[in-house]
Amino acid sequence: MNNKKIDDIDFVLFDVETTGLQALGGDRIIEIAALHYKNGKTYDSFSSLINPRREISAAAYEVNHISQEMVDAAPPAQEVLPKFLEFIKGGCLAGYNVGFDLGFLENELMLLGKGLPADTAIVDVIRMARSLLPTADRYGLSAVSRYLGINIPQGLHRALSDVELTKDVFSRLISKLKTRGIDNFLQFYNLFGINLKLTEDINEQRLYSIQRAIDSEVRLNIRYYSSSTGEVTERQVTPGEIRQEGKFKYLVGYCHLRKDERTFKINAILNLEIV
Repeated sequence: MNNKKIDDIDFVLFDVETTGLQALGGDRIIEIAALHYKNGKTYDSFSSLINPRREISAAAYEVNHISQEMVDAAPPAQEVLPKFLEFIKGGCLAGYNVGFDLGFLENELMLLGKGLPADTAIVDVIRMARSLLPTADRYGLSAVSRYLGINIPQGLHRALSDVELTKDVFSRLISKLKTRGIDNFLQFYNLFGINLKLTEDINEQRLYSIQRAIDSEVRLNIRYYSSSTGEVTERQVTPGEIRQEGKFKYLVGYCHLRKDERTFKINAILNLEIV
């Protein structure tokens, strides 16, 4: 996967509709949809209502307009979700504010004694939007779609229509990344992926190189992606230390471009070489 381009990857964009907002509080999935997207093209889709065997809240109905009668006639999760798992097999999952959808999916799978494979790649499209569209006022799916000039179809807030709109947003954001010279999948995933176990090796290699530079008192040339501006810059840095804050590690050093000490997130360093 090290040398794969973004266009080589089979992305599976997905979305769920639910009885409410609390996956761990008893709310359930009532609709799930997904589509395969690769190299700018959609080539397969999946969509199904699910009988949650509980009542849909009035607030949920106001959003998705899925009625109790519609789901009462639908198949249960134990019928739908194994088919969904087969549909997504081998793909990189992606969703808009994917933590919400993922929380519900993982809870439903747990109730069935199942789970996603530990090495499942997962990308959050809202994280891409917040980074690549710093001047947007809001980052909901509809707001970002309008900001990008994407037509919003009728039927929004049904799972498949939300997935199709997410795909359009995702496609535009991928194009923006390519204009910044980011087309390697692991570089992309290191910036916007959720399951960072997939990029542990490349980050460990960077940490090793940084520590060598610190020990040898030499400079580093880095190509760096700023998550706050969405811009890529080339920097020469005299490294000072490696610092950990929470679950992320940082390079702290003197930046010769900015003429000041700067902190660089390790997973946002696209390329690195010892001078």
